[in-house]
Amino acid sequence: MKKILRIASAFIGIIVGAGFASGQEILQYFTSFGYMGTIGTVIATALFAYMGMMLVKLGTRTKATSHKEAVYRVSGNKYLGMIVDYVIIFTLFGVGVVMIAGAGSIPSQQFGLTPLVGIIFMSVIVIATIMMNVDKVVNIIGSITPFLIITVLIISVYSLLTMDQTFSQLNPVAVEQPSVLSNWFISAINYVSFNVAVGASMALLMGGSEKDERVASLGGLLGGLGLGIMIVLSHLAIFSKVDTVAAFDMPILALVDELSPVLATFYSIVLFGMVFNTAVSMFFSFAARFTTVGTSKHKKFVLITGLVAFGLSFVGFTELVAFTYRLIGFMGLFLIFAIITAPFRLKGEKRKEERLSA
Repeated sequence: MKKILRIASAFIGIIVGAGFASGQEILQYFTSFGYMGTIGTVIATALFAYMGMMLVKLGTRTKATSHKEAVYRVSGNKYLGMIVDYVIIFTLFGVGVVMIAGAGSIPSQQFGLTPLVGIIFMSVIVIATIMMNVDKVVNIIGSITPFLIITVLIISVYSLLTMDQTFSQLNPVAVEQPSVLSNWFISAINYVSFNVAVGASMALLMGGSEKDERVASLGGLLGGLGLGIMIVLSHLAIFSKVDTVAAFDMPILALVDELSPVLATFYSIVLFGMVFNTAVSMFFSFAARFTTVGTSKHKKFVLITGLVAFGLSFVGFTELVAFTYRLIGFMGLFLIFAIITAPFRLKGEKRKEERLSA
């Protein structure tokens, strides 16, 4: 059970970065559609549960040590494998840049500091952390996640209990907010697709380090389900106060600040930790795709990648979320197709191997 919870916690931690934990993703993908956005969160929960289970399970089955080998085998086709590989490569770097940018927004909104402080600090600790091995990275990611889950639960309950207006009154305000896409259903699918692309590489690596396929499957399932429930709760919390928090880069942080400035300080630290989680997993997996972990080449690659990401992060957090996430969401549909069809292909491969060895 401990291994299952560790995988589940790490899976949530990989995906829950600056966009989700801040509420900016939830606002743009779900709350901006009002009532229909709530239905979208339920659909997303079911999809995340299935995709989480399949990703980690496939990592175990393919004994993945980098996403490249697993992706090509899972895709079953050289050309689909190449497309999915490039989608993941772009996702890893693109989301990593968004995380660095998000690190600048947290101290800026909460403490009035220049975004440069958060960006520099995040860049330094991410580069330093990636020098460690994958097990240590997974442990770090998993250890911070419970604090976020507890905080989201507290904020959601508080927000719903202290609503000044009903959801029917707030619905017109919600639908006036900018959306990533024009249709609530496509937005929900795009969100899942994007996040699957974000979590795919590290989830496959987690699966590759776990020998028991059942443990891997349950860990991924529980992680996906937990992530979906957090999406539902975060959406309802933002929806209940959308008239006051929609203008902030970090809507959930604004909710926490309304509850208690002291708790907001604590949450800003947790939020910074979640940004760190996702940034580390993105750049770690990105570097593992091109270099062997632990070598001098790997360390040089990480350093150069970190410096490039540092420069690009100044485009702005909200702008990067809106552009990068939507693009990755559409690209990630290739990956979802590969994951859904993979079990049938792998089962066929296994039967073929059994016939040849008989």
